[in-house]
Amino acid sequence: MKLELLGWNDFFANGFAGNLQQEYTVGRVAVEHKNSYILYSEYGEITAEVTGKLRYQATGYQDFPAVGDWVVIQVREAEKKATIYDILPRKSKFSRKISGSTTEEQIVATNIDTVFLVSGLDKDFSLRRIERYLILAWESGANPVIVLNKADLGEGIDRTVLEVEGIAPGVPIIPVSAIDRQGLEALNDYLQPGKTVALLGSSGVGKSTITNQLIDTKIQTTQSVRQGDSRGRHTTTHRELILLPSGGLIIDTPGMREIQMWGGDEGLQETFTDIETLSQQCHFRNCQHQNEPGCAVRQALNEGTLDRQRFSNYQKLQKEISFLARKQDKKASLAEKEKWKKIHKEMRNYKKR
Repeated sequence: MKLELLGWNDFFANGFAGNLQQEYTVGRVAVEHKNSYILYSEYGEITAEVTGKLRYQATGYQDFPAVGDWVVIQVREAEKKATIYDILPRKSKFSRKISGSTTEEQIVATNIDTVFLVSGLDKDFSLRRIERYLILAWESGANPVIVLNKADLGEGIDRTVLEVEGIAPGVPIIPVSAIDRQGLEALNDYLQPGKTVALLGSSGVGKSTITNQLIDTKIQTTQSVRQGDSRGRHTTTHRELILLPSGGLIIDTPGMREIQMWGGDEGLQETFTDIETLSQQCHFRNCQHQNEPGCAVRQALNEGTLDRQRFSNYQKLQKEISFLARKQDKKASLAEKEKWKKIHKEMRNYKKR
C-alpha cells in the first residue's frame, strides 16, 4: 500500500522525522481490538500490539492508538505482525466522554479531514442533536458536513434543509437517500485519494448503508429501524478505517445513543455564532441573559429573531461543558500527583541498587 493513499502527508512525516535513524516505519490503525490492532502499511495489512512501555505509561484510553492514528512500528515481515512503539501527533481528533459517571475521554476517530454528521429524515430527526454533534465536530479540528439521509421518507425536505441551515450557517448540507443511491454523488467531493472521512450519527440513521453504497460492496451489515420511533439497533459494532474504490478512506462508527461532550468551548462558539455575536452586544460584558438591562440576547428572544429552543439548548450545553471542564481539571491534578509518585518511587528503587 502506498502511504500517500492512506493519508500520509508532510504533517505526519514531520512527526516521524525523529525516528528515521532507527529501524522503524509507520502504519495506520484500521481496526482496534481489545489487546491488538489491524494496521495498513507498506507491507499490506498487518496485526500489531503496543509495547509494554507504551502500555505502562498510558494514563487512560486516550494514550492508546485509536482508529485513524499513524503509529511508529517495527515489522516482523515474515509473520505479518508488528510492534507499536509510539503514536504520531494527531492532526484532528473526534472525542466524546465515555458513557457513565467516569470522567474519561473516548477517542472515536483521528486524523480525519471531514466529518459526515448523518441524521435520518424520519421520526427521530432532531435539530438539537445536530447542534450537539456540531460542537464535537468543530472541536475535533475536522470540517463538518451534514448528511440528511432517508430523503425518500421525509416530507418537506426543502423546509427541513432551511431549518438545518438556520442552526448551521456555512456548513454544507446534503440530502441523500442511501437505500436508493440518490444524492450520494455529492459526497464524492470529500472522498478524494488520501482524504479521510468519518461517519457519525445515532443508531439507525443509515451510516452503514451509506458506507455500503460508497464501497459498492455489502461489507457493513445493515438492520432495519424500529417502526415506533425510528430508533435503530447498532449495526456497526466497532470502528473501522475502510479503503474506498475512489482512493479515499472512510471510518464507519457504531451508532451513539449517548453523545456526551468532551471539551467544547471552541466548538460551542462555532456552532452558536449567532448567540455569541449577540452576547458581545450586551451592555454588560458578563451578562447572564436573565433580567440585565441592555441584554441583546433577551431582546432577540422577545422579538422572535432568536429561537427560544436553540437558546435553551445553548445554555444547557454551556453548563454541561463548564461542569465537565471542572471535573477534567480535578482528574488532571490527581493524575499529575500519581505520575510524580511513580517517578519518586522509581528514583528510590534506583538509588537502592
